Amino acid sequence: MTLGVLSPNVKSSLSGSAFFVHSSIEEQEPPPPLRSYLCLTIFACFCPAYPVNIVALVFSIMSRDSYNLGDYEGSRRLGRNALYVAIASIIIGLLIIAILCAVHLTTLDF
Repeated sequence: MTLGVLSPNVKSSLSGSAFFVHSSIEEQEPPPPLRSYLCLTIFACFCPAYPVNIVALVFSIMSRDSYNLGDYEGSRRLGRNALYVAIASIIIGLLIIAILCAVHLTTLDF
């Protein structure tokens, strides 16, 4: 018997499929929540540590893409990387701002 040719000897079930299992739908867990930290990475883009900011934003977007493709473990890993890089970017940006303020205030002539 070839695929695509219906045989009158084969009867379908009432649900429309002979291989449909109802318990598999009820046992499936909902996907975990998305944690891509996109808002934090966008906020980090306003700090003056631009190469690091862009890396955090890319990790965040890749995390969202992995989540949409169903790779929840990869999405969680990329989201965690985006969080760490965004925090590092904010810290580096605050250090740059503090150093620039210190240099500016020490070079003023009163």
